[in-house]
Amino acid sequence: MNRRLYVAALISLALAACAGAAVSSHPWTPEATADGWAPAGGSTRQVGLGWPGGAKLAEGVRYAGGVQLIAAPASSLHSLSDLKLTGDDGFVAVSDSGDLVRGRLELDADGKLSGLHDLRVRRLTTAEGEPIIDKVAGDAEGLALTEEGEVLISFERQHRIWSYGSLDGLHARPEARAYPAADFPPNEGMEGLAAAPGGWRAGGEGGGVWDCSPEGCRTVVEPTPPADSWRLTGLERDPGGDGWFAMQRSWRPPFDVRARVRRMDADGTLGPVLVELKLPGLTDNFEGIAAEAKGEGVRLYILSDDNANPAQKTLMLAFDVR
Repeated sequence: MNRRLYVAALISLALAACAGAAVSSHPWTPEATADGWAPAGGSTRQVGLGWPGGAKLAEGVRYAGGVQLIAAPASSLHSLSDLKLTGDDGFVAVSDSGDLVRGRLELDADGKLSGLHDLRVRRLTTAEGEPIIDKVAGDAEGLALTEEGEVLISFERQHRIWSYGSLDGLHARPEARAYPAADFPPNEGMEGLAAAPGGWRAGGEGGGVWDCSPEGCRTVVEPTPPADSWRLTGLERDPGGDGWFAMQRSWRPPFDVRARVRRMDADGTLGPVLVELKLPGLTDNFEGIAAEAKGEGVRLYILSDDNANPAQKTLMLAFDVR
């Protein structure tokens, strides 16, 4: 995403999290344990949806708790750009600084999201098996867990999709996977990535949807720039049926920052808005989305990218959808 667009607006909107020094583009990563993951620290505090008039939830959608993730300025727990669930209350996230983060969801007695714990971090690697150290090479934006158990990550700036193997046996040398042959702008690449039947679905921030498999990609929606301010920032397969959930973000200068979730059909058509977040309620730069079947419906988790900017927050919010 474009960091410069958000700094002035979000400071003015009083979205300040915790004050601190600027974060390096090469976050410090603590020493890894035998399995390649390192403890990441961090803490959480519970959050509501803010002032009335902000959040708008469709009929059948209920807020199911949320937290703000608080981390030291040099922590790798900043700039988280996508999110997927791994079962048994586990999750994995990816950052646009080039890190993978694992952790576990903490639920209260009512089943609402109340915290995050067991946070661990691991640096992504290059095709040569070396840690990624350059922002241009490590700008990871999309994350998918395929039906075969592959961890797929989409990058922008250097547009590509790489497979890192299975989450519990990550490959040091990722393998290239098919990605759309589209002319993506440097900072508006494949923000949306999700599992699809027989492969994966990719969505461009500036337009376009593609279904891909090891054999290649086919265009579902032509990459025509959106006519309004909404941009696709995340995708997740609907575990309760056909289709996907789409995360969208809108930034209209100088003071309008919004996020929303909609369904997406197989042909790429977007349905009614399920969740919209805007001022004067809680809002930020939401980019990640994950889903799991829950009872007779679906639970959604959405994640915001704080851009390693102390004027923004890393938020994870939960919503139950009938």
